[in-house]
Amino acid sequence: MLKKSMHLRLPVHFLLMLFCLFPVGYSYGFEAKGQECSKCHTLHKDEARDLLKDIIPDVVVLDVRVSPVKGVWEVDLESRGRKAIVYVDFLKKHFFSGALVSIGEKKNLTQERFIELNKVDVSQIPLENALVMGDEKARIRIIVFTDPD
Repeated sequence: MLKKSMHLRLPVHFLLMLFCLFPVGYSYGFEAKGQECSKCHTLHKDEARDLLKDIIPDVVVLDVRVSPVKGVWEVDLESRGRKAIVYVDFLKKHFFSGALVSIGEKKNLTQERFIELNKVDVSQIPLENALVMGDEKARIRIIVFTDPD
């Protein structure tokens, strides 16, 4: 009789354990099936500014986008005349700055974005007081900046 009841308990315990663990495994990702995380999670520029203003002085948020890392926002900002990139998690509890490197591509994704963020529109550089060397109407121009002091 003891053997029979022992054999019945084992499958019941196994089924109970499996039943209890199923909802945890199913809800782990917090992602709706087949849906982008950014459809449920949002971070607007003004909200990002409010999150960061006590940590980063004079912060101006330029742009917010989903980062290459799942569950993290990429925030372009400017503070005291300098542009930077920080990352904010979807729960809006943590932020970090630094290099985000793609291991597979062996590329610094933050650096690539930083270069794009800091591009200068050459057509906006005033040249009326510039010292011109060579043909003024040349198709390609090189602009050299120096600081004599």
